[in-house]
Amino acid sequence: MTASISVTCRFFGRYAEAVGRETVTMALPVGSSVSGVVRHVRRELAGGDRLPPDPLAAVNRVHAFADHPVEDGDEVAFLPPLAGG
Repeated sequence: MTASISVTCRFFGRYAEAVGRETVTMALPVGSSVSGVVRHVRRELAGGDRLPPDPLAAVNRVHAFADHPVEDGDEVAFLPPLAGG
């Protein structure tokens, strides 16, 4: 059996609309990164394929790049691009 961690994903704006929820908790393998969380979301959640392969993300409310590791209990937020004037 592979060891796993629990990560809470938060979706905002059109990403929340795409997956039909604002929050989901997922089990991922130990050693996962933000990019692994994205792949899991895109593969496992209905509408997840509407997220880009490299969305803007934050881990525990701090901007994080794709290679940022995630740990048990982390919150990973996916933030759609904002437009303004």
